[in-house]
Amino acid sequence: MSSTRTAPDTLFVADNIALDFLNTEYGVGEQRQDCLRDDEDVLTWLESAGLLAAQDRPEVFDGLLAQAHALRSNARAVLEAAMAGVEADPSVVNQVLEAGRPVSYLSWEDPAQAFRVATRPRDAGPASLLWPVADALVSLVTGDKFEFVRQCEAHDCILLFHDLSKSHRRRWCSMATCGNRMKVAAFRARKKPE
Repeated sequence: MSSTRTAPDTLFVADNIALDFLNTEYGVGEQRQDCLRDDEDVLTWLESAGLLAAQDRPEVFDGLLAQAHALRSNARAVLEAAMAGVEADPSVVNQVLEAGRPVSYLSWEDPAQAFRVATRPRDAGPASLLWPVADALVSLVTGDKFEFVRQCEAHDCILLFHDLSKSHRRRWCSMATCGNRMKVAAFRARKKPE
């Protein structure tokens, strides 16, 4: 089954797939938006993120939305704890890592006339589909550049990003959205008559 549907309001501004997954829920207070409203949205997001090829899209995906929401919630708690330097329970992340871990196998490659290690998903279950997200989160929170994970400085934005800029002075999730709004607001505040 191929889909031309795009995940609604999908944002890829974080420079890290785990943070982009967390950013599928955004907004403040009553203005909260969730890009993952059904199993199809999760599959479409995975395709948009480059984590699922259209030809590998499963026909049946029972429990995918529930697993994605559980992973997102646990991943957010783990990330926030890591940023605060405190402990958190990574049980859902660990469950996805264990159940979804790709299977490695030895395969012969004719053009190179040599063996190579190949991998394939364990199955088409939710954990296998979400494993790359959990793996990216683990790499992020244990990596040497974790200190550059930031939250957008716009007062009404909760999006996260990985500041990989040379100077590490990125302030907004996106210059085109929050950055522009904040600069315009600052300009208006300076020009406002007293």
